[in-house]
Amino acid sequence: MLGLACGTSVATIYYNQPLLLEITRTFHVPEGSGGAISVATQLGYAAGILVFVPLGDVEERRRLTLRLFSAVSLALVVAGLAPSFPVLVAASVAIGMTAAVTHIIVPMAPELAGPGQGGRALGIVMTGLLLGVLLGRVASGVVAEALGWRAVFLLAAVSTIAVVPLLRRRMPEMPSPGELSYREALASLWDLIREQPVLREAALLGFLVFAAFIAFWTNLTFLLGSPHYRLGAGVAGSFGMVGAAGAMIASPMGKLADRHGPRVTLTLALGLLTGGYVLLWAFGYRLAGLIAGVIVLDLGQQTMQISNQTRIFDLSRTARSRINTVYMIVFFVGGALGSAVSAMAWSRWEWNGVCGWGLGMLALAWVCHGWGSRRLVCRVGYR
Repeated sequence: MLGLACGTSVATIYYNQPLLLEITRTFHVPEGSGGAISVATQLGYAAGILVFVPLGDVEERRRLTLRLFSAVSLALVVAGLAPSFPVLVAASVAIGMTAAVTHIIVPMAPELAGPGQGGRALGIVMTGLLLGVLLGRVASGVVAEALGWRAVFLLAAVSTIAVVPLLRRRMPEMPSPGELSYREALASLWDLIREQPVLREAALLGFLVFAAFIAFWTNLTFLLGSPHYRLGAGVAGSFGMVGAAGAMIASPMGKLADRHGPRVTLTLALGLLTGGYVLLWAFGYRLAGLIAGVIVLDLGQQTMQISNQTRIFDLSRTARSRINTVYMIVFFVGGALGSAVSAMAWSRWEWNGVCGWGLGMLALAWVCHGWGSRRLVCRVGYR
């Protein structure tokens, strides 16, 4: 059930990706400006994580979850009815902020799991989350082809609000694990950054990897709409089905992280991500190569996220929401940077620029991972 809730909420920040070309045509703005929608959503998501997710260590989480699901539905309605491009950008910020409810839900998984089962539980929830990301793109493309891009946001509002009564009936009450005030919870974020080297390394690695990963998805619609392919939003969205293979690896990777430690699976993740981008750069103008690259890239991204969150949630049971706040803010700031820079790279160098940016970020991620392994390999308990 938590996986379903995560998938429904996180999908709302990815519905726009197959629609960017159609949106730019509706409002008569340059293709490069379409990336502003994705950037606004990612920055809104980071802001929502900062504002709302620490409340998971302060308030009863069931009630908080229901309120935010209602709010994201309202933001989707505004996006669907937006009369101008600036209004749509503002609505995208609001969608991102309220969709941060996803990361109030995620830390509940290891709390409800038994000892030594945290990685497996996260794998189950993250399977739902990734399916929401990928299948949301599919639904977005299909609906846009049939009914236009505005219908995507309006139907998303209906599907999101429909989850509220389900959660009200089925979700257990989840009291806050600590006794902090909201102000104390926010103030403690800096202490967590300062005191937890594992969190610092995981956040930096997440920043770099997501900056690379989101660059592909932000610009896929422009690649498929280019003279080489001449394909529309429906095909761009259908690539979510291709990437859904990554969701199938979540539970096995969670178990592997429990058994061998997440540092092993992080190395595997970076190898997959790098291999995926090499395929995309070398064969991106061939459909078979594009499909293969998407599969490998999504497998790597899912493995990285499971590994990072497994190790940071082990740091403190009573501070999981705040730890997730720090991690996910940095993570989605990386996404916003990746969307913005890769959109500019597309405008100037097209696919070569996008793939060059992605591989550059992954090269820095390898340095970060290698430095962390070398510096702290002898410290007992460091993962």
